[in-house]
Amino acid sequence: MKERLRSARDRSGNLACAGRACARTLTPVMVITRFRVVDPDGFADRVSAALAVLRARTGFLAACLERNLDEPDLWVLVTRWQNVGSYRRALQGYESKVVVVPLLSEALDEPSAYEDPALQ
Repeated sequence: MKERLRSARDRSGNLACAGRACARTLTPVMVITRFRVVDPDGFADRVSAALAVLRARTGFLAACLERNLDEPDLWVLVTRWQNVGSYRRALQGYESKVVVVPLLSEALDEPSAYEDPALQ
C-alpha cells in the first residue's frame, strides 16, 4: 500500500491528482466557527492564544473574530486556509491539541468548512 501511495506523488512530493475530487482538496477554504460566549474577556484570551498557534501553521491565510450585533453572546471565528489539508494539519501536534482543540470544543456543533462554489 505504501508503494502505491508513493507512486501517486509527483516529483515535488505532492499527490498527483486528476479530476474534480482532488481539485476540491486544493482550493482555498474558509472555516466559520461559532460560539456562545459567557465570559467575553476569557474567551478573547483563549482565541488570541489559539490564533497565535494557527498563524504559525503552513497554509494559514487570515483570521477574524466577530461578535453578533443582535445576540451579543454569539461570536464567530473565521479563518482562511490555502486548502482543507492545511486546515486539518494545523489541528495536529501538541500545541494545537493543548491550545486550539479545547477552544474548538466550545464551538456550536455545526459544519464549519466552506469552499467557493465558483472554484469547483
